[in-house]
Amino acid sequence: MIIDSHCHAWTYWPYTPSVPDPESRGRVEQLLNEMDLHGVDKAVIICAQIDHNPENNLYISEVAAQHQDRLYQFPDVDCSWSTTYHQPGAADRLRAIAERWPIKGFTHYLRHDDDGAWLYGDEGIAFFKVAEQFNLIASIAGAPHHQAAIRKVAERFPAMPILCHHLAGVKAQEAPPHTALNEVLASAKLPNIYIKLSGFAYATQVKWEYPYSDTHWVIRSLYEHFGPYRMCWGSDYPVVRFFMTYKHALEAFRTHCTFVPEGDKAWILGKTLNGLLGNVNS
Repeated sequence: MIIDSHCHAWTYWPYTPSVPDPESRGRVEQLLNEMDLHGVDKAVIICAQIDHNPENNLYISEVAAQHQDRLYQFPDVDCSWSTTYHQPGAADRLRAIAERWPIKGFTHYLRHDDDGAWLYGDEGIAFFKVAEQFNLIASIAGAPHHQAAIRKVAERFPAMPILCHHLAGVKAQEAPPHTALNEVLASAKLPNIYIKLSGFAYATQVKWEYPYSDTHWVIRSLYEHFGPYRMCWGSDYPVVRFFMTYKHALEAFRTHCTFVPEGDKAWILGKTLNGLLGNVNS
């Protein structure tokens, strides 16, 4: 089984430069087609209520309901582009979403210039208490400097899985002593912190240089510390189309990360996330 831990879908293409098909390029039908073509069984859709898509949570709730056997909605809750970002009442907003839709998790993007202190402050603790109450997975987008704050949350809520987007923001070009990478590796001591093996192009300087071999030392380090039971592959579709195809996003790991044994690849490609989603019998 292959499960995509990180993809998106929108009713209108949110990025620049413009594209000739903005009303269809990001739609869920495109994602499902790619999944069918390349043998991907299920996917977690990371909602992002960004430009032209203020109702992305609603759109994804509708398509996830239509494809309950394949798609999981992780709603956008107070992400960095939101007017409610780290404003009072986050816990109530998360509760309202969790009561409205049958979700397995949610997503929260941190601003790069944010130190992450909100996560373990009074408002953040109340927010994650709601997540704990509803048994939700926290999908967090942040940079390596946010890891210290994420560890505080992980310690406070040991039963709540935390999935860090895109190699937790580590860059392949980082020079020794690899301060950013080491900050992420320090989080491996918390058993409920997971790494999404996605966003290879974000970790490299040459965005088009498939198969992104220069990132392998980073991926190897993360793999050696977190192991296959705490890593989940993700495509970042359709944003990944800026750099490569869906197939490339899959094979950059499956074919080219030869240092990962085949048995462990099976966990990273789907078995780990399948367990987190509670699919015991599938």
